Amino acid sequence: MPDLLIELFSEEIPARMQAKAAADLQRLITDGLVEAGLTYASAGAFSTPRRLALSVEGLTAESPNTREERKGPKVGAPDKAIEGFCRGAGVTVDQLEKRDVGKGEVYFAVIEKTGRPAADIIAEVLEAAVRNFPWPKSMRWGTGALKWVRPLHSIVCILSDEAGAQVVPMSVDGIEAGDTTRGHRFMGPDTFAVSSFEDYEAKLKRAKVILRADERADMIWSEASNQAFAAGLELVEDKGLLAEVAGLVEWPVVLMGTIADDFLSLPPEVLTASMKEHQKFFSVRDKTGQVVRFVTVANRETKDQGATILAGNQKVLFARLSDAKFFWENDLRIAKTGGTEWLDALTNVTFHNKLGTVAELVDRMANLSAQIAPLVGADATEAEAAARFAKADLSSEMIYEFPDLQGLMGRYYAKEAGLSDAIAAAAQEHYSPLGPSDDVPTEPVSIAVALAEKLDKLSGFWAIDEKPTGSKDPFALRRAALGVIRLVLENGLSLKLGTFIQDDSLLSFFHDRLKVYLRDEGISHDVIDASLAMPGNDDLLLLVKRTKALAAFLKTDDGENLIQGFKRANNILSQAEEKDGVEYSFGADLKFAETDEEKALFAALDAADAKIAPAMTAEDFAGAMSAMADLRGPIDAFFDAVQINADSEVLRRNRLNLLHRIRTICLSVADLRKIDG
Repeated sequence: MPDLLIELFSEEIPARMQAKAAADLQRLITDGLVEAGLTYASAGAFSTPRRLALSVEGLTAESPNTREERKGPKVGAPDKAIEGFCRGAGVTVDQLEKRDVGKGEVYFAVIEKTGRPAADIIAEVLEAAVRNFPWPKSMRWGTGALKWVRPLHSIVCILSDEAGAQVVPMSVDGIEAGDTTRGHRFMGPDTFAVSSFEDYEAKLKRAKVILRADERADMIWSEASNQAFAAGLELVEDKGLLAEVAGLVEWPVVLMGTIADDFLSLPPEVLTASMKEHQKFFSVRDKTGQVVRFVTVANRETKDQGATILAGNQKVLFARLSDAKFFWENDLRIAKTGGTEWLDALTNVTFHNKLGTVAELVDRMANLSAQIAPLVGADATEAEAAARFAKADLSSEMIYEFPDLQGLMGRYYAKEAGLSDAIAAAAQEHYSPLGPSDDVPTEPVSIAVALAEKLDKLSGFWAIDEKPTGSKDPFALRRAALGVIRLVLENGLSLKLGTFIQDDSLLSFFHDRLKVYLRDEGISHDVIDASLAMPGNDDLLLLVKRTKALAAFLKTDDGENLIQGFKRANNILSQAEEKDGVEYSFGADLKFAETDEEKALFAALDAADAKIAPAMTAEDFAGAMSAMADLRGPIDAFFDAVQINADSEVLRRNRLNLLHRIRTICLSVADLRKIDG
């Protein structure tokens, strides 16, 4: 069984597009091969700045012969229907067969296809893939009609087995497939022939090209870490930057440079942001956390061991950091005056055309923070002051240059303004948590402002009917709701959302987000629904306590069996009430109990009621579930020994009223009717 090697060699592919492009190449080719009747053992796709490559191993040499019978219209049907069927089946009218299927004669088309060599199929599939490749952006060049991300120079397409390798004959816009490629642009520019994937990868490495992106990333990280360690420093981890830089070079050469002392007064985050955004440099810090050096990755080896490259990079970096220093010093001047200039500028910044300016947002946040503060253990005056300063850095020059530092710079500016540590922390943390892995603020003032920011956003966008739809969520409202949920739950806050939001649909939105949150913790939807149906469901902490207690209870034998007993009681009672047109809720009387099992159930219900009511008041859901579990035995025994629909109407009514007690007591803990099974 032959192996297939494809390489599409072009000018530099943007790093952000490479991984997806490699995956798209594999998908398009392998799907096309399988659809045409070929099978394969394994496939792998690879990318460098100048090439996409695909290796397919264990490919069948040809597609099988196939025979398909397709049922068509009845004999005597309109000519147009018969002709349409023939076109779809790829046959002529005189090739159709007539068959009696029991309800008259019907036309059948027998479609037979002869197997084809793999090379023929590959040529068609590869050409279609190249012509229809899903690049986010593509271009034309020269006089051809082909569109590619950058000018496409050559195509390698070979099938290899024990007998050797053969080129798959095909071309795209005059680019003929062959078995030759070239290596590094500067260090291995000559062409060379390849005969298999192993030969291809090995020769590329000799020509100074590392084919695998993960191998290039490992080389960069290892060498950069070693150089930093040798200098008594630490490389700042940045997986996103590492992946991007690995997509910029075919032969990584790691160089470490110094940062001029003039710039060491800048916050380390500013140094890191400036070097990452503008130069794609890694930061290197000392033991105090101060960024003191940088790592750059060149794409070639030089006779002077990178000295010229490093000098050029340092010169450009000096200019960039000079700008950052200017912004920083100008911002500090404004911060020392309390940031009033920034806050005034927010009156000219639109938050949303239907929700006013950022200054109006700040006013709403401040008022809401003061309301929330007592509920989370924060000082109301300090929380309001924190909310009023939280967005100040949006007007700063540093945030204009580096938007990702918003909040963080607010913390620095708050300290320069002489504000408290709590206000400074809230300036940074009020956006948090930004995602499921982001840390949740734990300081009371930060919690109050973070909740206010998210609740105002959600209430505002609900008021103007800008809700998430399907996969669209342009204002990140799902993230805001999840942020509120995590702030409440991870800080153990008893907070009634109904106090701050008036829209029932918004509360339902919170419940939907909570379902997702709890399902990730292994709690099933029906258990969540059983708790949501109870009063007080705007208190998320209370709701989760109830849900987790119920989930734990249902995992026990007593819980599982009690549910069955409850459902049996509820079903019998519901059917009787529907049939009789009355509600059996008038109170069962012990004097009409005939059997020991019936009397025991009366006693058990009295005992459970005495325990469950105070447990629920104390929010001791585990205690309430435990008391409910004690009902399992008496309920089982009651159903085994007692006939509900007795001949005596008095006994029947009394027993139905007893079932009502079972339902009432069980439903006081959770709506068990919503539990599946």
